[in-house]
Amino acid sequence: MSDSEYIGFKEMCARFDVTPRTLRYYEYIELLSPRKEGRSRFYGPREIARMKLILRGRRFGFSLEDIRQWLLIYGEKGTQEQYRVWIELADRQLEVLRQQRDELEASMTELLALRNDTVAILDGMGQDGAGQNGAGQNGAGTAKRG
Repeated sequence: MSDSEYIGFKEMCARFDVTPRTLRYYEYIELLSPRKEGRSRFYGPREIARMKLILRGRRFGFSLEDIRQWLLIYGEKGTQEQYRVWIELADRQLEVLRQQRDELEASMTELLALRNDTVAILDGMGQDGAGQNGAGQNGAGTAKRG
């Protein structure tokens, strides 16, 4: 591999929009293994490809430990086993994301209902002139129903 294929620490941070602390942490937990010359670090095509996988995995919600295990399997058991493990991880993460989506949809439905109730209360205040001081007569910010 020629030196022109390697990039330095600052360029790696800039290319992937990560902080130096993040990059050093990924090295510390053995996700990345840059070539070192003194205190300088140089990242080759392997580390660049791994960084793309790491960031993609993070975007999909995988833990760093899941990503680390997946990358280790690639080095130890080859591509076929890595693909099997990846499918298992993806299936598990898809279920987590489905649950999060369902919870988010329920929260949005509840918030929309509360918003619509509040609009109705506000509209009622405007029609009968109640609550002109902003807090309403009950002091809780909503009109009394009666």
